Amino acid sequence: MANKVSKVDKITKKLILVESPTKVHTITQFLDKSYTVRATMGHIIDLPKSKLGLDEENNFEPSYIVMRTKTKMLKEITAAAGKADVIYFATDPDREGEAISYHLKNKLKLEKKETHRIEFNEITKKAVLAALASPREINANLVYAQQARRILDRLVGYKISPLLWKSIQRGLSAGRVQSVALRMICEREREIEAFKPVEYWSVIARLKGEATAEFNAKLIQIKGAKAVIKTKEEGDKIVSDCTSAEYVVKKIDSREKNRYTAPPFITSTLQQEAAKKLGFTARKTMMIAQSLYEGVNVGEEGETGLITYMRTDSVRVSEEALAEVRGLIKEKYGAESLPEVPNTFKNKKNSQDAHEAVRPASVLREPAAIKQFLNPDQFKLYDLIWKRFVASQMKSALLEVTSIDISAGAEYLFRATGNVIKFKGFLSVYDITEDKDEKKEGEEDEADKNAVLPKLSEGQVLLLVKLLPEQHFTQPPPRFNDASLVKALEENNIGRPSTYAAIISTILDRNYIERLDKRFKPTELGFLVCDILVKNFPNVLNVEFTAGMEEELDTVEEGTNTWQKVVADFYKPFSESLAKAALTLGEMKKEADPNAEKCEKCGKPMAVKFGFRGKFIACTGYPECKNTKSIGGEAAEEAAPSGVVCEKCGANMILKFGRFGKFLACEKYPECKSTKSIGIGIKCPKCGGDVVSRRGKKGSFYGCGNYPKCDFITNAKPVAKACSKCGYPVTTLVKGKVKCLNAECKHEEDAKEDAPA
Repeated sequence: MANKVSKVDKITKKLILVESPTKVHTITQFLDKSYTVRATMGHIIDLPKSKLGLDEENNFEPSYIVMRTKTKMLKEITAAAGKADVIYFATDPDREGEAISYHLKNKLKLEKKETHRIEFNEITKKAVLAALASPREINANLVYAQQARRILDRLVGYKISPLLWKSIQRGLSAGRVQSVALRMICEREREIEAFKPVEYWSVIARLKGEATAEFNAKLIQIKGAKAVIKTKEEGDKIVSDCTSAEYVVKKIDSREKNRYTAPPFITSTLQQEAAKKLGFTARKTMMIAQSLYEGVNVGEEGETGLITYMRTDSVRVSEEALAEVRGLIKEKYGAESLPEVPNTFKNKKNSQDAHEAVRPASVLREPAAIKQFLNPDQFKLYDLIWKRFVASQMKSALLEVTSIDISAGAEYLFRATGNVIKFKGFLSVYDITEDKDEKKEGEEDEADKNAVLPKLSEGQVLLLVKLLPEQHFTQPPPRFNDASLVKALEENNIGRPSTYAAIISTILDRNYIERLDKRFKPTELGFLVCDILVKNFPNVLNVEFTAGMEEELDTVEEGTNTWQKVVADFYKPFSESLAKAALTLGEMKKEADPNAEKCEKCGKPMAVKFGFRGKFIACTGYPECKNTKSIGGEAAEEAAPSGVVCEKCGANMILKFGRFGKFLACEKYPECKSTKSIGIGIKCPKCGGDVVSRRGKKGSFYGCGNYPKCDFITNAKPVAKACSKCGYPVTTLVKGKVKCLNAECKHEEDAKEDAPA
């Protein structure tokens, strides 16, 4: 009898396609060796850059191509797909991710393969295995919604931008959503410019009972009407009247008030709070959140995602996460801090509710326990997300709100207010940052509201310690910062959570706006572009119209509308505006200034142009003649030799102006492309070279100009002041503290009044 040969089952090979290489590393460790994980690095298939890529005669049907920079990536993925039996598309759980999966599936020609779409809200072993166990088909409506947005943005960008080139300069561009954000910033700036301050006065009485501490009371009424003091003369009369008046407690009102907790973060609120509490830009917040979502090595656990997907507009939380956080609250903060039933929150209107709120993947990973595995910025953001989520499921705080009305003679009424926290509740973990931009004129500061008032009784006579008249002026609306602009975009339904950071970055990169003290100010170029767009494309730059387009895109995702109809409805009025603008802007271009300055090199007229430093004058004979000057007459691109010799070719180096300021470049450019940073006037403490300002992926910093020979580096601007402790020649001045840059010393002390700025 012949021996039977045992049959070994063939191992099914599976390929998972994600977007980020960081996810590859994190997910791989969760799975067995039958799985291969590859990254697409974002979109591989897209519209061509060199042309419109839309068939205007055929409902704007898009012509997608493989991106030039992704051909090698596609070959690698194609090879991996050929070896696999099952392919899982695990790109990000949003419209863009759905489109990436859809286009890749079509390009790979996987008709004979088993394919699935999976998604997970957090990159943990449990979430990934659950996603693999419940795959789905690619959602065509999500793909069509992304396609509609992409086509609309392409039409605006590729149709309007050439008109800007003709009327202003080449290289400018317009964006469907970004241009609306630019308009909001420009209009705010014009409000500020047109604002005329109005004087007003307030009067504070410093009072005390016979045996009590002093406290403040504010004048609120004069003869029964609201106190409005417009001039110093009026204020002086009130002070004169009240100096000799008798102060009597007329009414004491004490009541308990609940202060309710906030919901867990969504994308917009995360960006706003990170800006207010941590000073992060929207872009920085999203970059750090992405790293926390994709996975961090946390010791024995290995690589794991620490937060849920960070692009969401929903405050929904899973039942599992609620059970986990409630258990932690009971154990860590006591049963008295835990509400009987979980707190629930309503999503805002137009919320897509596709994903959970931004929360820790596991609330049991307390920030302090994993701090050693995170860089400082990661820790700050994770700590913020963790605390906000925990606080969202705690009881409300209970405040005792006290208001004391005090008469000063027969005509004047003062009021003292104060809050006392009787039960901290969620405030023991997290407090929402007060938005100073939203503080109303004359409103009390938070410190005044929370003042502890002495025990007084009605009818009690008080002693006047002093009167404090104070002059004020009404303030213009503040410039937008990251937090307030994101909030305005969200409130006006401009863009989506995933686009807020990109909107801000785009108009900054185009030099349409600049940051001044962490707030956005339009540049001269930004004003010019905005004015031209508003005049010629009022609908495209209309806030309500753009918000309506977002709602139209949502209907495509819901399956109640087609992408073709949304695009067609937009294009008809848009094309009419295009035709009118082409004539208007063409006439602008034809107009020549007869008094234009003549180029001293070739004799042709000079024309005003815009660059990263603002206006300058350039020869109209460009590119044959490249002569340029600043508006003041100084050479803009070229200056006298600097006296520095090029290290590469020995030629002179000349002063140039770039996006990030002055630098030296070889006069033989483009034959020699050598450049050199300009020192800030401080000598390197290590080698004696010049300390220069540099810029990297994470922002600006200072380092030795002899890098890489010398590795001196500091984030804070150095000053030529020796350390009083060790004598190190260079220190920094940060927030009123002089800090030594000697790694072995690190001494710091309060800055003297004569310390260098």
